[in-house]
Amino acid sequence: MNNVVLYIVTVLIWGSTWIAINYQLGDVSPAVSLSYRFSLAAVILFAFCKQQKVQLKFPLKLHIQFLAFGLTLFGCNYYFLYSAQQNINSALVCIGFSMIMIFNILNARIWYKTKITKEFYMGGLLGIMGIFTLFWPQINNISLGEQTLIGLGFCLAGTILASFGNMISIRNQRKQAPLHAANAWGMAYGALSIGLWAFFKGEAFILPMNAAYISSLLYLSVFGSVIAFGCYLTLLNRIGAQKTSYANIMFPAIAVLISSFVEDFQWSIFTVIGLSCIFAGNIIVLSKKKAKPQNTVVEEQEAKQQVSNDSLIVNETIEAGESQTLKAT
Repeated sequence: MNNVVLYIVTVLIWGSTWIAINYQLGDVSPAVSLSYRFSLAAVILFAFCKQQKVQLKFPLKLHIQFLAFGLTLFGCNYYFLYSAQQNINSALVCIGFSMIMIFNILNARIWYKTKITKEFYMGGLLGIMGIFTLFWPQINNISLGEQTLIGLGFCLAGTILASFGNMISIRNQRKQAPLHAANAWGMAYGALSIGLWAFFKGEAFILPMNAAYISSLLYLSVFGSVIAFGCYLTLLNRIGAQKTSYANIMFPAIAVLISSFVEDFQWSIFTVIGLSCIFAGNIIVLSKKKAKPQNTVVEEQEAKQQVSNDSLIVNETIEAGESQTLKAT
């Protein structure tokens, strides 16, 4: 797929997973549901890699990196975000997680010396303003009590860990580890770690055999994990953390649009302004710099060459004058 298609697929899928996650909450604990989700996704990816003859054997050092990858992107971060949603409303969780864009840029700068463009400053600021405006009616009357602060703490921890997972994914690809194989091992380690956590906490591993839970689990595993993470992490390596990270601002916007049809979400002036800012920021961040016309480039090169020739003539004239002076002396 080209980058545009990868970006659209990622945004549309993850924008819809917010609704699917609602059907996972209830009788089954978040940790158990997450272990189911990423276990199934890992099995699918291992089967795909086997069928495509993609390398699956790696040295121990790379497996340690895959373990860190799984813990940060497919395990602990999700558990913290689910825990956050048990303490604060989903609007605050959306706002908190959208900050991954900032963390990704800072971490890319620290880890890989990536420069921050002025387009990102402008578009990113518009996007963040749009997120706050979009959810302002839901957060306007929230008081910063103990429960809210705990929820925000969980959300911040999950977002930072997810950003670290993004950086490790870039490193995986730079070490020539096939993307799907790295994702398969990462999801397997993430599912195992979160499953062990649930086991030691004494949480029941039950599997509700109702259509809502099973269908949402399949959607989150196949589309939300295998496909969306494949697209997103491919983009992360192709176009960099700056442009890819803006997708995290777009997810809540898409979720609101979908909710307008399936959950009878009521629009307000905040919805219009917020979505307008988000989409405008998206255009700015993803815009390409205009290439200079070929004739302009040629003219600049000719001008530089002329300056170089003039400098050479001047230097030769000065040297000739000095030589004549020495002879006369």
